[in-house]
Amino acid sequence: MRFRGGQGDTGSRGAGPAALVRAAGFALKEQSATAMGNAFAGATAGTDDLSYMFFNPASLGWVARPQAQVETTLALPQVELKHAQGATAFGTPITGSTHDGDVARDVVIPAFYAAAPLGHGVSAGIGVNVPFGLETEYRNDWVGRYHAVQSKLETVNINPALAWRPYDWLSLGGGFQAQYVYGRLTNAVDFGTIGAGAGIPGAQPGGDDGFAKLSGNDWSYGANAGVMVEPRAGTRLGLAWRSEIDHRIKGDVNFRDDSAGIAQILQAQAGLFADSGASVNLKTPQNVSFGVRQEVTPDVAVMAEAQWTDWSVFDQLTIQFDNPAQPDSVTEEEWHDTWFLAVGSTWKISPTWTLRGGLAYDQSPVRSRYRTPRIPDSDRYWLSLGAGYQPASWFGLDLGLTYIFLDDSEVRLSASGTGNQARGSLDADYESSIVLLGLNLRLQF
Repeated sequence: MRFRGGQGDTGSRGAGPAALVRAAGFALKEQSATAMGNAFAGATAGTDDLSYMFFNPASLGWVARPQAQVETTLALPQVELKHAQGATAFGTPITGSTHDGDVARDVVIPAFYAAAPLGHGVSAGIGVNVPFGLETEYRNDWVGRYHAVQSKLETVNINPALAWRPYDWLSLGGGFQAQYVYGRLTNAVDFGTIGAGAGIPGAQPGGDDGFAKLSGNDWSYGANAGVMVEPRAGTRLGLAWRSEIDHRIKGDVNFRDDSAGIAQILQAQAGLFADSGASVNLKTPQNVSFGVRQEVTPDVAVMAEAQWTDWSVFDQLTIQFDNPAQPDSVTEEEWHDTWFLAVGSTWKISPTWTLRGGLAYDQSPVRSRYRTPRIPDSDRYWLSLGAGYQPASWFGLDLGLTYIFLDDSEVRLSASGTGNQARGSLDADYESSIVLLGLNLRLQF
């Protein structure tokens, strides 16, 4: 049995997209504590505060005076690895830890918005958001270490936008996106299996571990647009689109040799596993959303939301190495497009206080056959509550609280699968849930 050396590198199962995150795939919906209180139902038709410009830039048409808003969301995921086992391509059981209480990392997700009317029905605004990312990290000695140890993705999206409201019932909006992305991947490298496949004497599959780290970054650009209409008082409809952004993440890959010296032999014989530059193509998907908000009474409103996301752009992951001796690493992902569906209600109980609630279903793009330990994603169900406090016309606070239930998920990867000959097989079972706590501060001038 012989292996191409590139199959043991840091390109194993995942590159930019890092973690089990707050929306399906590796997207982050948590850009508004106000909208979170409704489980983001009606977000595309919302004008409650500036944060709704993230979901639909046409919401800027309702900006009547200069204002600014700061958001922060505390995300507390619990991703428990219940059990795992694996074997090398030679059938040797992989030793190591088989469970972990939590492989996801708690994070704070910030956002900032500012806007002002320019006159003649035109308003301008800017949003700074973190629309994709987060992190998973396993123990260095776990049985799936050849597939993943750390996976991290961070983004920052700067989104200036304009809206034009030529009539009271119509607003049109559009914006420009400048998006920065940083990615980091680490995993162990089974030089024992690679060496045995190459015929190196003394190589021990699953016993001669090295380590690999890949990190890089990129800036790229996109757009968003939307329309909002009020066909009659108390009824508002919104339609919005956010574009795909195509990144080429460039950086470096570094290898740490095994103690048995197998990696050094591979380097000397074929030039493999030498530190070099590397690049990864990563597309963040486009989405189209539709929202509706209907007042039932002057103090009570109901809302609904549907969003389609083009996750099928993530069909495979290719890592290209500047080292000409190192073959590209290609991983099948084969994600499918998804729907997010939500309903909610808002009750203004006094001029100062508002209560919110919502339910949502968030479809996962991951097909069971291709699920990896880097993103052990599954369908999720949202239960949200929120409250708004407006003590003065120029100042307000909003709080959102969400609990997300996830279906149990399984990783079932075979050593005969694409790119897995040097990573081995892996069976892993997960139980997951997420708690979100969002807070905003709103100021008008």
